[in-house]
Amino acid sequence: MTRSGSDALLQSIDLAVEAERLGVDGAYFRVHHFARQLASPFPLLAAIGARTKRIEIGTAVIDMRYENPHYMAEDAGAADLIAGGRLQLGISRGSPEQVIDGWRYFGYHPAEGESHEDMGRRRAKEFLDLLSGEGFAQPNPHPMFPNPPGLLRLEPYSAGLRDRIWWGAASNATAEWAAKLGMNMQTSTLKSDESGQPLHRQQAAQIRAFRAAWKEAGHVRTPRASVSRSIVPLIDDLDRTYFGRGGHEDQIGYIDNTRTVFGRTYAAEPDVLIEQLRKDEAITEADTLLLTIPNQLGVAYNVHVLEAILTHVAPALEWR
Repeated sequence: MTRSGSDALLQSIDLAVEAERLGVDGAYFRVHHFARQLASPFPLLAAIGARTKRIEIGTAVIDMRYENPHYMAEDAGAADLIAGGRLQLGISRGSPEQVIDGWRYFGYHPAEGESHEDMGRRRAKEFLDLLSGEGFAQPNPHPMFPNPPGLLRLEPYSAGLRDRIWWGAASNATAEWAAKLGMNMQTSTLKSDESGQPLHRQQAAQIRAFRAAWKEAGHVRTPRASVSRSIVPLIDDLDRTYFGRGGHEDQIGYIDNTRTVFGRTYAAEPDVLIEQLRKDEAITEADTLLLTIPNQLGVAYNVHVLEAILTHVAPALEWR
């Protein structure tokens, strides 16, 4: 169990190491400020990068309303170099917060005529520009260290990181916006309700809209699109105690006065689970599945959940 900030961080590192051992492809972390969770991702990502060799290491998502894009570009470059180019950063304009307008406490304010959502997207664009590696700063004619010729960029610079930035999109419009900017797309366990259909169908349509916008923008590389799901095979009595109470269906609620559909938790016996997941159109449409796991229950239990998915569910669905 996680009982302290130290537990949350150190167990996250241990769980990433165990995930790599099991054959999982990546370890992604949610970022929430003013919460007793994981608020500052880059020290954690760097530590995991130093302890692992193969898995992707990422976030889902970093709230750009709280970020200084310049400092973030330096931190991201350092963490990616430590990890050997395995960073996959999910960013977004943010999610519901613990406090009211928490970004104000960090010293950030929207520009005149700008909403806080606009501020988040503006900072995201600044961050992407900085990751391009183009020089922009006038060098000192009498520097402490020798400079290369021309304008200077931020250091350390990690080539290729710009192509490994994802946007957490809650609507079709922001998915299309992300595609135009050349970002990959993450769609979570919730989404703005734009059609009244089940979450998985709305997200499948969202992914298709993202890919169409990507093609129209003329980008050369193939984009990635992920979907997040809570999946727990009920293998033993402990699983049933935690997750076997039924009633796992989509729910409707409101975030910032926007009608939102919240995805169900998939919790069932493996054979039932497989049939349920076959019908999830968004999982079929996406190329990457992010499993949301109950990390507060400790490393051992989460290793059990991951192993159960890999052993009893993934093969039947031909998940890699």
